[in-house]
Amino acid sequence: MSTLKNMLKLITYQENTQQEGFVLKESADDSHNNSKGGSPPGRQAPGNSQSDAAPAHQGKAPAPRRAFKKPIRPTNKANQKQKKKENSGAEENQPEPASNNLSVSASLAENRELINKLYGLPENKDIVIRDIVLGTSPVIEGFIVFIDGLVDKSIQNLLLQALMLFAVRPIPPGKGQLAAYVKENMLPGNQVAVQSRFSDILKAINYGDTALFLEGCAEAVVMETKGWEHRGVDRPSIEQVVRGPQEAFSETLRSNTSLIRKIIKNENLTTEYLEVGARNRALVAIMYQRDIANPALVAEVKRRISSIKTDRIIGSGMLEEMIMDTPYNLTPTILATERPDRVASGIIDGRVAIIVDGSPFVLLVPATMYEMLHTGEELYSRWQLGTFIRFLRALAFMTSFLLPGFYLSVVLFHHEMIPTELLLAIAGNREKVPFPSLVEVLMMETAFELIREAGLRIPGAMGSTIGIVGALILGQAAVQANIVSPVLVILVAVTGLSGFAIPYYSLAFSLRIYRFFYIALGATLGFFGIAIGLFTQIIITANLKSFGVPYLAPIGPRTVPGADVVTRLPLFFHEKRPDYLNPQDITSQPDVSRGWLRQKDGGKNH
Repeated sequence: MSTLKNMLKLITYQENTQQEGFVLKESADDSHNNSKGGSPPGRQAPGNSQSDAAPAHQGKAPAPRRAFKKPIRPTNKANQKQKKKENSGAEENQPEPASNNLSVSASLAENRELINKLYGLPENKDIVIRDIVLGTSPVIEGFIVFIDGLVDKSIQNLLLQALMLFAVRPIPPGKGQLAAYVKENMLPGNQVAVQSRFSDILKAINYGDTALFLEGCAEAVVMETKGWEHRGVDRPSIEQVVRGPQEAFSETLRSNTSLIRKIIKNENLTTEYLEVGARNRALVAIMYQRDIANPALVAEVKRRISSIKTDRIIGSGMLEEMIMDTPYNLTPTILATERPDRVASGIIDGRVAIIVDGSPFVLLVPATMYEMLHTGEELYSRWQLGTFIRFLRALAFMTSFLLPGFYLSVVLFHHEMIPTELLLAIAGNREKVPFPSLVEVLMMETAFELIREAGLRIPGAMGSTIGIVGALILGQAAVQANIVSPVLVILVAVTGLSGFAIPYYSLAFSLRIYRFFYIALGATLGFFGIAIGLFTQIIITANLKSFGVPYLAPIGPRTVPGADVVTRLPLFFHEKRPDYLNPQDITSQPDVSRGWLRQKDGGKNH
C-alpha cells in the first residue's frame, strides 16, 4: 500500500512552495504598481514579510509567487477615458535615455568616464577608445571613440593622419572654439559635424561615425567613417525580368537611395530621414518627387511613421504592418518591391517610397490591386506582348483561388454542367478512391502547401529539386494507391502554377488562404456559395484603402481611365499620371510625344 502511495505521489503534480533556484527581481514598474494597488494576492507587502524578518533557520517558507491575473476590460465610457488618461500620462512620464540630458564637458577625463559608463566599458568589447595627440603647436591631447566593424579603416586612418601628423598649426586663442577650428582647418573629410550633447554623439557612433574629444573643449567633432560589411548590388531573386535592368536593392540604406537617384537624375527628388524603434533606432528614408507628389500624401506618410512607438523595427515587413490602413485584412495594401526601376517609376508617377535600413525591399505607397499584378516585363516588351501577359496573369489570378472550389461545386452539385464523357471519366477514376471529394481536395492542397514550404526551407539548390521531384513522386504514388484521382492531381497542379504566376508574393499568399474559404463554400453550397464568397470579397476589397486611395482605383470607383490598368497600351498613349494620386502635375507627356512624326510631315498629320 505504501508503494502505491509513493507512486501516486510521484506522478501527481504538486506546487513547489520552496524558493526557486533563481529569483527574478521586480522591475521599477512592477514595484510602482504593487505600491499603488497594495500587495498582490499571495505576496506580502515589502517590510511586512514574516519570512524576511524571521531568520532562515526557523524554516519559514517564503510566500508563493503571485499568479497572473487577467485584466478586466472597462465596461463604460468613463473607465475607458480614465484608462486612456492613465496611458497618456504613463507615456509622458516614460524615462528618457540617460544620454539625453548629458552635455560634453571641457575635461577630457570626465568625457572618457561618461563614455565608459554609457557603453558599459570594459565589458563591451567592440567599442574602441584610442588616445591621440593633435599635431598642433603646442600639442593637444584627445581620444577618439568608434565601433569596430562599423567604420572604414582607410577613411579613419586618413583623418587621423591629418590630425596627428600633417596639421602643424598654432592652436586658436580660445579652447572653446577648438572643435570648430579642427573641423574647418584640419580635417579633409566631407561630412564633419560639431556636437555638444552625448545623445547626438552616441547616435552618430552607433551609425558608424567616429567621435573626437579634445582636452579643454566642451564639444566633440563627429567624423563620418561608415564602412560596415554589406552585400553588394545583385540580381533580383523574386521579381526577375527577361528584358530590363538586372539590379536589386541590398540591405544598405545609402546604396538603395543611390540606386534610385541613379535612375531619377532630378534636383526635385527629395530624401528625408526618420528614426523608428526605441532600442534599435532603425533609420527610415522616404523619397518622393517634390514637384509631383501630393503634399498631403507625404505628410500622411511622415505622420504614420513618426507616431510609431516600439522597441524595434527590423525590416520593411514590420514597418508595413505598423502603417497599413487595414492590418486585419488578408489583402495587402502596400507594395514591397526589390527593383529600383519599379520604385523610380512609382516616384515619377507621384508615389512615396519608404526605405528601411537593413531591408532589401522598398515599400511603395499608395498601391492598388492592379499595380500588384504588374511587372516591368510588360513595359520593357512591346505593348502587344505586354497586354497578352497581363490577360494571362488575370486568368491566373482568378484560377489560383477559384478552381478547387469550382471543381467541388460541379462534382457535388452541378453534374449537368459537365459533358457526359468527362463525367464518366471522373466517375471512373474516383471509383476506387475511398474518400469524399472534399477530403480528397483538402489532402492534395495541404500536401502541395507542405511541398512548397519545404522547398523554400531546404537550403541551397536542393530546395527546388526536392520540391519538383517530391511533388511528382507524391502525386504518382497517391494515384497508384487509389488515394486521389488523376483529375484532381492535374487540377491542384494547375492551381499551384496559377499561384506562382502572381508577381507579388504577399498577394499570392493571400490568394492561397482565400482558396480554402472557396473550397468550403463550393463543397457546402455549390455555385451559390461561390457567388456569395465573390460578392462578399468584392465588397470588402472595394472598401479597402491604401493611404486614402481606393484599393480598386481607377475601376472602383471609376476615375479618369488610364492606359496602364489591365491592358498595356502603347507608351505614347501614357499622357497622364494616375488621377487617383492627385499629383501636382498630372501631365506626364504631351499629346504628341513622338516629335519625329511632326517633323516628318511638317506638323500636318500627328
